[in-house]
Amino acid sequence: MSEAFGASALRLAGMAGATLGWTPDVFWRATPAELAAVVTALTGEAGGGAPPDAALLARLKEAFPDG
Repeated sequence: MSEAFGASALRLAGMAGATLGWTPDVFWRATPAELAAVVTALTGEAGGGAPPDAALLARLKEAFPDG
C-alpha cells in the first residue's frame, strides 16, 4: 500500500529542511522535478531510492551548515 500524500509530504519536507536547509515556503514552492534534481545531485541516484541514512544526513549537515 502506498504512503498517503500527507505522510509523504511531511517526510520529504523534513528531509529537505534537515539536509538542504529549506524552509517550508521554499519546499512548497519547489516543483517535484526540482526536488528530485537536488536529491539526485546529492545522492547520485534517480528517484525511488531509499531515504538518506544517518551517515548521509551527517555528511550533508556538515557540508551545508545552518549557520
